[in-house]
Amino acid sequence: MEFDLENPLTNFDDFHVSSSVPTFIPSFFLVESDHMPTETYIKTLEASDLATSIRREAICSIWQFSRKFSSFLSYLAVNYLDRFLSSQGLPQPETWVLRLVAISCVSLAAKMNKLEFELTHFQGDGGYMFEAQTIKRMEYVILGALKWRMRSITPFSFISFFISLFKLKDPPLMDVLKARAVEIILEAQNDIKLLEFKPSIIAATALVCASHELFPSQFPSFRKAISYCPYVNKENMLNCYNSIIDMGWRSNKAEDMVSQQFSSPERDMLKRRKTNDHGKNHTVHLSQVQHC
Repeated sequence: MEFDLENPLTNFDDFHVSSSVPTFIPSFFLVESDHMPTETYIKTLEASDLATSIRREAICSIWQFSRKFSSFLSYLAVNYLDRFLSSQGLPQPETWVLRLVAISCVSLAAKMNKLEFELTHFQGDGGYMFEAQTIKRMEYVILGALKWRMRSITPFSFISFFISLFKLKDPPLMDVLKARAVEIILEAQNDIKLLEFKPSIIAATALVCASHELFPSQFPSFRKAISYCPYVNKENMLNCYNSIIDMGWRSNKAEDMVSQQFSSPERDMLKRRKTNDHGKNHTVHLSQVQHC
């Protein structure tokens, strides 16, 4: 079965999707921690500027190698990178090993997505040229370190589930909410502060941020719907929310996204909704996220 970040597992016996609203059994919540880096790795990054710099350099290489593909492929490759480095340790900066690991993570992510590519896609302008056999050997090292868990459970795996809790009736509004949450998740992957949070918490928090940005009047009900989910730790969601705020999340991209993705009637519908919302006083305080 072709890999999909939203539905990463091949066994569909644990959940059922009916009329576009998933009945979500806790399979993903139970195993999501297996697809995260270790606590030791996260503490190392937080305590060392050098370690953070090494990770940043590797991520830059991944972006360089994957620019011909999608942002989702880059996201998956960085997930592999963090999980691999957390089990094997950080290499020295500016070494060929770091670049080889980055290339191999992108190569594995491309194979998981069944994308056709040539080795030249991965050579770039970094000064190192690797033979196909060298990359293949490193791929096997990474596969072993990750225990062959390549169908990563990421925040994208939880987006549809959380959106279903909102009971939105307008598909265009649901689409733009999802698109904004996805954008927040992609932007947040770089920040080491987000590594400590489970994918489900990141997904829930991204939707909280996106819902306030797009639908202020419905934000309290959206927030409450997520907070009542038995699999969401409200304290962790608050801490994740604070981290995203610290990243400078409050951008003005929502209107641009609506203009780019939707037709004129759909844009007008969202504008009317937002105009009505902004006629009221809807100020979000961190306490609103905390005391759900």
